[in-house]
Amino acid sequence: MISHLLPLPLVLASPPLRAHCPTPPRLSRPPPYPRAAGNCRLAAPAILPSLSTPWRRVGLGCVQTKGARCRASVSAPPAAQMGMDLYAQVEPYDTGFLKVSDVHSIYYEQSGNPQGHPVVFLHGGPGAGTSPGNRRFFDPEFYRIVLFDQRGAGKSTPHACLEQNTTWDLVADIEKLREHLDIPEWQVFGGSWGSTLALAYSQTHPDKVTGIVLRGIFLLRKKELDWFYEGGAAAIFPDAWEPFRDFIPEEERNCFIAAYNKRLTSSDPTIQVEAAKRWTMWEMMTAHLIQNNDNIKRGEDDKFSLAFARIENHYFVNKGFLPSDSYLLDNVDKIRHIKAFIVQGRYDVCCPMMSAWDLHKAWPEAEFKVVPDAGHSANEVGIAAELRSATEKLRDMLK
Repeated sequence: MISHLLPLPLVLASPPLRAHCPTPPRLSRPPPYPRAAGNCRLAAPAILPSLSTPWRRVGLGCVQTKGARCRASVSAPPAAQMGMDLYAQVEPYDTGFLKVSDVHSIYYEQSGNPQGHPVVFLHGGPGAGTSPGNRRFFDPEFYRIVLFDQRGAGKSTPHACLEQNTTWDLVADIEKLREHLDIPEWQVFGGSWGSTLALAYSQTHPDKVTGIVLRGIFLLRKKELDWFYEGGAAAIFPDAWEPFRDFIPEEERNCFIAAYNKRLTSSDPTIQVEAAKRWTMWEMMTAHLIQNNDNIKRGEDDKFSLAFARIENHYFVNKGFLPSDSYLLDNVDKIRHIKAFIVQGRYDVCCPMMSAWDLHKAWPEAEFKVVPDAGHSANEVGIAAELRSATEKLRDMLK
């Protein structure tokens, strides 16, 4: 789900590792990152503007107590408090599991209007799974909203499993789910890694896609991976980078993706869990323009971080299982005729704007929106507003 710049090696010299699928360990150890509230005191407050409320005061800067590590110098309130104007929460009218291989079953749900226009939500990561808030980008009176957890993620089983888990397995799963739900064609919505998967699926099955909404573009190119995992983004978030870096011995720091792969597929479950938390925390701490403590807490959860880190790293060490570095850009002609929207935060550190810009240049027919005061997360105010606007424009066209 990420992006990078530095031309460092990405893949192991040996053949790709085949990982086993252990039962996730249940460990109740203290998180490796102390909570900011207990170990840091905020320095003098500063003033920051809010997009939806009057000026507010937030803490800026961090003074640590002796020996403690401070993980957040600026904290943002929950999205609801920031005035994120999405649709009201709806509950699913249908849930189930679809067996997609001899190993995997995927969880899916449907909400909104059972007779409405179908839209499938493709979550990020890979490995992050869906959440109830993902339904809120769509008008529930118009859309038949389909969410599903990709292989090994969320409620899908087996949890955190890497076997039979590739981009093309997921593309096939989307088609199996469409057929299972008796949907002739649908709209595709995906952000971050979800944008990668949305492009791969739409280019494979363009006749099944009525519209595309993409956010936080990730094309899974080497320069994107190098930027985020090999030291580029560390220039902006050195405080978040050091715990990620320091978990790996100096002699293995020539390729962090490979070094973490060895630990995330270790036979020692304790090593797996600790590596997973370090990997996940790095992304959670960089996903918002202003760090979001609720998001950061997700990295402290053993179950979430194990699936998120293992599956994400598995895809990245294998170059996304794509035939070439520019595969998704090279195949834009297959979807050029489909109405599409690209939404990108200007200050996205996880998936820098260079990728969205390259996609825009290759696909000028797609409507391109840059949010000037946002990072990576779909829940940032400006990005959320543009995503809702895109789904409404497609709704109005279909009407």
